[in-house]
Amino acid sequence: MLADWLIEAALYEGFPAQKTSIPGVSQRTGATTYYVEIFPEKGARPPVMALVPSPGGIDLMAASELVEAGRAMQNAFITPERTTLVASTHRVYATSEKMLPTDGRYDAEKILEAAPKVAQKAVLFDMSRMARGAGTVINAVLFGAMAGSGALPLSREACEQAIRGAGKGAEASLRGFAAGHAHAAGEKAPAAAPPPAVPPATASERVRREFPIPLHTLLDEAVARLADYQDAAYAALYLDRVRGVLAVDREAGGEPGGWPLTREAARLLALWMSYEDVIRVADLKTRASRFDRVRKEAAAKDGQIVVVTDYLKPSANEIADILPPAWAERLRRKAGPGRAVKLPTSAVSGFLAMRLLATLKPLRRRSARFREEQALIERWLGAIKRLGFAALDAGLALEIAQCARLVRGYGETQRRSREAFVRILDELVENEQAVARGAEALALAIRRAREAALVYEECQPAPAARAKPVIWMKQG
Repeated sequence: MLADWLIEAALYEGFPAQKTSIPGVSQRTGATTYYVEIFPEKGARPPVMALVPSPGGIDLMAASELVEAGRAMQNAFITPERTTLVASTHRVYATSEKMLPTDGRYDAEKILEAAPKVAQKAVLFDMSRMARGAGTVINAVLFGAMAGSGALPLSREACEQAIRGAGKGAEASLRGFAAGHAHAAGEKAPAAAPPPAVPPATASERVRREFPIPLHTLLDEAVARLADYQDAAYAALYLDRVRGVLAVDREAGGEPGGWPLTREAARLLALWMSYEDVIRVADLKTRASRFDRVRKEAAAKDGQIVVVTDYLKPSANEIADILPPAWAERLRRKAGPGRAVKLPTSAVSGFLAMRLLATLKPLRRRSARFREEQALIERWLGAIKRLGFAALDAGLALEIAQCARLVRGYGETQRRSREAFVRILDELVENEQAVARGAEALALAIRRAREAALVYEECQPAPAARAKPVIWMKQG
């Protein structure tokens, strides 16, 4: 769409223009690059234009996401002698970032720091947030920022005419264009529509009453997540647990630092208490919002049929997780490899099968895994409070809290990481000899054990390839 707008604006000005596209190798690991050449002279002899960009020959580089800008720098498309960089600072995480069991995000600060040095001019701001405020897509804001940067040989009138010519959604796109143009040109941005008021029912009165202000945003998100995951009582249990950690943080003097122990423990606890099981997966896959998102991503028009097929491979252990403990134990003794299932979720049969699993949510509290997870959570929280109060050391308690980073994933990854977590509890946190060494030595030992476990999970060696037999063929 953005490339089309650029071509239409150039033709409106009477300039020769050409666009090409270079497709990426896979989703989010190689984005498609659109290359546009505009010859800003009217009535000139038709120029010979290139089909692909060349390093050192780019006047304007636009990126709709920060790491895409980083890739452009890496490919030498941005040079300090010539290139203006216009990029959004928000993130859409790449597959390679999501694959790591821990935090695999790229360091965005490095890109933000390098951009002004690598480019002749850098225009960087959160265009995604601005687009949402204008009720449009990010392309409109990016187009406005490109025009406002002064690097485009196109008038604002030509750009706006190109947007109008696209028809549907033009008014919203023009609002986004105006906002992006104003920001890049250093003008006063047009007043945005006020955000919708949050209904009082979504705000947690208890959070406001019992917890410090710096924790409100995090706890509100966690309460909403857990109420959606299970119910309001489950969210209340979460706040009871966080309140116990806050007492340790308060006694250890955590207020000047913004309550780091409570913040980290509350974040990890919310993730842990909303672990993904078969019930949760089925619930998420049958929500109307998911089907709406799929239709939008498929660019389906009104009346068009979109077929959604989910590929599932639940193991016997994952099925056992949602059963009562006695049944689960019997099934786990006979556990074998999972069987792949193709379920047409957009068909009545597939949808009803998924919804049947999702309706088991009220029974989750009786399941084997729920009881196992709650027992381990209480053990972890007990260690934070017991050792935190004993040493009045928020640093030690924080090291124990961060051990919950090991509890993650599913299948074999979840089993191995859980074993590492329990081993740290057994051998360090709840070991009297280890505790007797003092808070500082214990904190160091816990940190080293946790980091070693995380590195082990991230660096699992690939299984050795089996050698193939050599077959000697007789010559005929």
